[in-house]
Amino acid sequence: MKRRRFHRAGRSGNAAIAAVTVFALCAGTWLLRDGTGAHPPPQPSAAEAHTGDDRSAGGSPVPALPPSPPLRVRIPAIDVDAPLTGLGLTATGSLDVPPADVANLAGWYEAGTTPGERGTAIVAGHVDNAEGPAVFYSLGALRKGSTVEVDRRDGGVAVFTVDAVEVYDAEDFPDTRVYGAADRPELRVITCGGGWSRTTGYRGNVVVYAHLTGSR
Repeated sequence: MKRRRFHRAGRSGNAAIAAVTVFALCAGTWLLRDGTGAHPPPQPSAAEAHTGDDRSAGGSPVPALPPSPPLRVRIPAIDVDAPLTGLGLTATGSLDVPPADVANLAGWYEAGTTPGERGTAIVAGHVDNAEGPAVFYSLGALRKGSTVEVDRRDGGVAVFTVDAVEVYDAEDFPDTRVYGAADRPELRVITCGGGWSRTTGYRGNVVVYAHLTGSR
């Protein structure tokens, strides 16, 4: 299977994930095997993009949680309920990816910010694999105000509210916006998207922006 780059995060002061390149299997192997490309994943509409001050959207921020590794991610609006595996860096400085043969599995950058902690936490997962849709196949259908829940090793649950869902072509990926430092607990959920072709696979990425609005 062909690998496709998510993009390199620029160095940004407090960014715990500075200079990380995130990779995923984005060739759309399932669509290639299908032979028609008739089942591409949903893509976010312009209405779900950032507009004005998204800091006040979808609920008020709450104090940051202490660091604790995440165990599971749930996004009820798109029926995601998946375990999380820690992802390290490869020899070339890219973020490793979850096993492609396990469709319902996502990963998080374990050397960076933990979800709920102050800063920008990163979760990434496959859109599909050779067998069909994978964990984040429907990510582009998510809407502002939706909830993302992350179970943590300390027994708590970090609850995030979605501020925006955007799609970018590879050459226009906004590194600083996605990976840059944050002064509150924020979460990015990333998969492949931006259209698909038989020659290049997926042409970009879908990115969900969310901030912490609760815990239990």
